[in-house]
Amino acid sequence: MDLRKLKTLIDLVSESGISELEVNEGEDRVRIVNAGSGAQGMGQVVYAHPTQSIQAAAPTSAPVETTPAPEAPPAETGFVARSPMVGTFYRAANPESPDFVKVGDTVAVGQTLCIIEAMKLLNEIEAEQAGVIKQILCENGQGVEFDQPLFIIA
Repeated sequence: MDLRKLKTLIDLVSESGISELEVNEGEDRVRIVNAGSGAQGMGQVVYAHPTQSIQAAAPTSAPVETTPAPEAPPAETGFVARSPMVGTFYRAANPESPDFVKVGDTVAVGQTLCIIEAMKLLNEIEAEQAGVIKQILCENGQGVEFDQPLFIIA
């Protein structure tokens, strides 16, 4: 489904005051839930392909008690390779291929680090700096956001 159409649907839900809108277009299905009201309300969008099931958390009014997160291991220092786009992170060209890079590999400028799939296009992400891969910050098949850290190169 077109991103402009999704934005229009989200605006429609937030401006009209309706609590929920579900649209089926071919095999794609979008469900927009308005979790609040007025300009302060935050909406929730659930988008599913035919192979995915839709699961949306119902908004709750009671505060949720959180436990402190376990301390993360000390972060590596060095150059941080970031995602230039929103998409799906892949460590190899296909499931049978070896990963482009592993922790401890030496990389050169321009060497392929990973692939990010965005809108059915596979985009090779290349190293902007030479060095050694110290940490891989994403899992294979994980969705990534724009400017999200992917690798630490030192």
